[in-house]
Amino acid sequence: MFKFLLDTDTWQEIYSSIRKNKMRTAITVVGVMWGIFLLVVLLGAAKGVENNFNRLFGDFATNSVFVWAQQTSKPFKGFQEGKGLTLKMSDLESIRNEIKGLEFVVPRHQTQALTVNKFKTGNFGVFGDYPEFDKVQKRNLVYGRFINDNDIKEKKKVCVIEEEIYKQLFDKDEYPIGQYIKINDINYNVVGMYKEGQIGSGGPQGNIHIPFTTFQQVYNRGDSVGWMMITGQPGFDITQIESDVKLLLKNLHNVHPKDNRAFGSFNLGKEIAKVTGFITGMQFLTWFVGIATLIAGVFAIGNILLITVKERTKEIGIRRALGAKPWEIKRQIIMESVFLTTIAGALGIIFGGFILMIIDATLGKGDEPVLTNPTVDIPVILIAALTLVVLGTLIGLIPAQTAVSIRPIEALREE
Repeated sequence: MFKFLLDTDTWQEIYSSIRKNKMRTAITVVGVMWGIFLLVVLLGAAKGVENNFNRLFGDFATNSVFVWAQQTSKPFKGFQEGKGLTLKMSDLESIRNEIKGLEFVVPRHQTQALTVNKFKTGNFGVFGDYPEFDKVQKRNLVYGRFINDNDIKEKKKVCVIEEEIYKQLFDKDEYPIGQYIKINDINYNVVGMYKEGQIGSGGPQGNIHIPFTTFQQVYNRGDSVGWMMITGQPGFDITQIESDVKLLLKNLHNVHPKDNRAFGSFNLGKEIAKVTGFITGMQFLTWFVGIATLIAGVFAIGNILLITVKERTKEIGIRRALGAKPWEIKRQIIMESVFLTTIAGALGIIFGGFILMIIDATLGKGDEPVLTNPTVDIPVILIAALTLVVLGTLIGLIPAQTAVSIRPIEALREE
């Protein structure tokens, strides 16, 4: 077999056959090339969307739901419609004790505050948080640490700032840890600085985190809770957890069971499931379109070879009459088919990779890229290339069988 591949006569015949049908061969090769080109570009784009999604939500515990109190919309047990509700710390304990499948139940508070460092000022979002918040939404710490249990217990006036705040309140290259900033005229010691991801950031202004207990004391919030972040354990349905939590809260606060306005919620897990479902569907569609186009191109090569066999009937008859074996004729035609599909596949992969580089340079840069690192894994490329070669071999069997089925005497009579 290897001797056959190195035989110059074999390649001269392949070259001669291609040269006689330049336009037809070129169009066929372009068809196959377009198929694998589409496959590479679409798979790369789908991977870019997936990477961008992971970049945006990678710091989040995605199996999460946010719950907050609002106003009632139905009268119940002597209370009129429109009763204002407030979440309490005791509600969190009830949720932890009575709802199954919970991993974290994290209370939060939020306000806006004027923040000062020497002669620099800014108005930033201030959050009261527990250490568990760093597990639900991971802080990418650059310096220092996040809030710890000791800060909560002793109600320490410490804070963790976002990098954007550091840029606005500190001099360039100034080390922030151990420095004091004033938040609403109260001094806080900076114990950490983090670089925020895209989701959950404070926008262009940034966020400041202080201990939850300190927030309660400074802003006189008692045992109230602004809202809570609830994360389910793996394998538990976050939508069911959301329903169970809201039903429990209605019982605790004497709210009508069918009052849908009393407690608001945002189910991050459900929204993310929609996105991941879309990405999976897009990847399936990409494979379907790419493989269908590949198969169409490979069949076009088969048609070209059938026409070539028809045109070379007399030549094949002469070779058979001179002693060429049927397998040698088959091998020659299959080799031509594999050669064309391999060349087309290589060109498609090269051009596809080039387009992905352009996409990455244009859509994958900046503060809010549309796609992140749109690439195709090497094993996927190898599988696609191997599939193309196998299809080329199989499709080459059809004209090859046609060629050897012609009797030499009949082929010599062909005009």
